[in-house]
Amino acid sequence: MSGAVTCGTVHGVGLGPGAVDLLSVRADRLVRSARHVAYFRKAGRPGHARRIAGELLRPDVIEIALEYPVTTEIPFDDPRYKACLAEFYEQSTERLLALARKGEDIVVLCEGDPFFYGSFMHLHSRLTGHVPVEVVPGITGMSGAWNATNVPITWGDDVLTVVTATLPEADLERRIRDTDALVVMKIGRNLAKLRRAVAAAGREQDAWLVEHAAMPNQRVTRLAEAENVTPYFSILLIHGQGRRP
Repeated sequence: MSGAVTCGTVHGVGLGPGAVDLLSVRADRLVRSARHVAYFRKAGRPGHARRIAGELLRPDVIEIALEYPVTTEIPFDDPRYKACLAEFYEQSTERLLALARKGEDIVVLCEGDPFFYGSFMHLHSRLTGHVPVEVVPGITGMSGAWNATNVPITWGDDVLTVVTATLPEADLERRIRDTDALVVMKIGRNLAKLRRAVAAAGREQDAWLVEHAAMPNQRVTRLAEAENVTPYFSILLIHGQGRRP
C-alpha cells in the first residue's frame, strides 16, 4: 500500500565483558550509528551497558532507559518478583514496538552476549513476530573472566559446567563435584553458600573469583583468600586439568 511505513529493526547488541574495545566490528558500527539506543539499568544508576558504550554514542542519540522495578529487594522465587518483572518487560516491549512501528531502528545495549543470562532475551521473545529483531553476539562475561586468570579453562575432553549461585546448596555441591571445569554466575549475595558448596565438593583450592573482568578495576583472587565479593560482575572459576599433548 502506498505510503505504508516499513517497520524498523530492534537490534540486541552484545557489548562483551566490559571493555569498549572488545566489541565486535558489527556491534561498534551499529552503536555508533544508532539514533535510538535502549539499555537496562537500576533506578538512579547510569547502567553498566550505557557506561561501556558511552563514548561511542552519537551526540544526537535518543536514549531509552529501561529501569528495573526490582533487583534484589524481593527473593527471585517469590511470585511477586516474577509478576513485577513480567509487567516491566511487557511495558518495555511496548515502548520499543511503538518506535519500531514508526520505522525507527533501535539498538538495545546488552552486557556480554544477549542470549547468555541477558535481560534482552525477555524482550526478544515478546518482540519476535511483531517487528524485525536481530541479535549481535558478544564476548561473554565468563570468557572475559577465564582469560583474566591467564589459564585455559578447558583441556582435551574436559567437561565445562555453567551454573548460577542461586541454585540450592546441595545442587551446587553436586555439580561442582561432578564436572571438570566450572563457571559460576550470579554470585552476589550467595558467596557464603557457594563457598560451603565448593569446600564440600573438595575443590576450594582450585577455585578462583574474578571481579570486573576486562574492566580497569579487574581483580582475580583465590576463593580461599577472598573475604568478600562485589555483588555484580563477579564469576567463580575452576579450571579443567584434562588431556593435553
